[in-house]
Amino acid sequence: MTHTVGAKGQVVIPKEMRDRFGIKPGDEVSFWDCEDHVGMRVVRDLETLKGRFRELGLSEDLEAERNAERLREARH
Repeated sequence: MTHTVGAKGQVVIPKEMRDRFGIKPGDEVSFWDCEDHVGMRVVRDLETLKGRFRELGLSEDLEAERNAERLREARH
């Protein structure tokens, strides 16, 4: 998928990608140099990330790991 850079250096982000990454009009994006390509990421406010990974059970996994580590340390 390619797009042409306009006279002002602007490029349209394809709709498929805007939908996939939840990019809406007015969102802020950041760019960085990756040697042979340009990286781009949507700047997300911490509030918009709140609860985003809840279904993954990461907190429970971390708590289980900490408990296991405490047991190992108590045995030594």
